[in-house]
Amino acid sequence: MPAFSTETIVEAMLFAASDPVPAARLAQAAEIQEQEVHEAVRTLNLHYEQQGRAFRISEISGGYQFRTLPALAEYVRGLSRNISAHRLSSAALETLAIVAYRQPISRTGVEKIRGVNVSGVLKTLIEKRLITVCGRAQVLGRPLLYGTTAEFLRHFGLAALGDLPRESELEVILGEQAALRADSGDKEAADQEPEQQQTLM
Repeated sequence: MPAFSTETIVEAMLFAASDPVPAARLAQAAEIQEQEVHEAVRTLNLHYEQQGRAFRISEISGGYQFRTLPALAEYVRGLSRNISAHRLSSAALETLAIVAYRQPISRTGVEKIRGVNVSGVLKTLIEKRLITVCGRAQVLGRPLLYGTTAEFLRHFGLAALGDLPRESELEVILGEQAALRADSGDKEAADQEPEQQQTLM
């Protein structure tokens, strides 16, 4: 049986995993020390950087996972533009941002900030497993409190909530995402226009 390096073993396990894998779990599966996992990840990322590869191993939601470089996001987004499972509307993004920065927060608390009813949006975010009920407020009526999930961290490529951008940066980020969605819509409309013209002819 061939002997493989620690880097090769860790790389193979992460390549086969669809979700972030904690270092402790990788260490147990490979029968090595957890510190060896961290060292293997650092070595692998150094190799990927030196080779100019399009991906790195990132720490996401308490585990390690392969992720493409942020600079290539536009190309990856173009490939998956028609996949709508995790596409979020502006209302959903704004609501999610409020929950992320103010958690635990009640529905009423979110509505006071947004100025509109958010019951439907909260339901959608729960269905997408981006937020969850994390308790009840100790006030009259004991309303439900909402917070983000591990899926939220994984979806946005964050290791922990502390990696969230500063609130002052949030408006810029949301604005850029809205512009990207608008641009995507314009391109889809342009692609459909020739087909519509042929139908009319």
